[in-house]
Amino acid sequence: MPSRFTTTDIARIAVFAGIVAVLGLPGGISVAGSVPITAQTLGVMLAGAILGPLRGALSMITFLALVALGLPLLSGGRGGLGVFVGPSAGYLAGWVAGAFVIGAIVRSGRRLTWVRTVLGLVVGGILTVYAFGIPLQALVTRLPVGAVALQSAVFLPGDVTKVVIAAAITMALVRAYPRAFRRLGKEESSERSQPDSETGILRESPEDMKQ
Repeated sequence: MPSRFTTTDIARIAVFAGIVAVLGLPGGISVAGSVPITAQTLGVMLAGAILGPLRGALSMITFLALVALGLPLLSGGRGGLGVFVGPSAGYLAGWVAGAFVIGAIVRSGRRLTWVRTVLGLVVGGILTVYAFGIPLQALVTRLPVGAVALQSAVFLPGDVTKVVIAAAITMALVRAYPRAFRRLGKEESSERSQPDSETGILRESPEDMKQ
């Protein structure tokens, strides 16, 4: 885990918080008058897969903090503290956990692969979000958990589509910009270049020189 963040890290976190906000502009389709189906979970998936677990989760925390301050960034122009006590509250919490899980799985190997990327997106972007969202939605709406879970099946086709899109974007970016996908455990040692003691010139790590 990094001990500090660079300005690039902060910028990436802010950018992905912005991406989630933009994906909410088209609005959503309400399910049984409660939780809307939106494109914003695609942003959650991309944040986790591209930024990694910590930065991905922080981007979601940043987004939700702005929502809590009253900015109408959720689909349908919703914002304010009220959304955190409504039917969607669990799903919003699941975005943070989901982004972390996605990043942890996707970044768990030496190289990103399609299989691990899709697995991370399914486990983090669908199962983890549902694990938070369904019980809290049942609590708020006072419906049985089983009924809410069945109701939430409406989300699945859209979520699977988002997994495919997020995986395709992630793997395309891996090929186009591999330096952005270093394992977090190596970023601090390889990305933080150290100046040469004699020349004062920043040295590139062996991994940088290969790319």
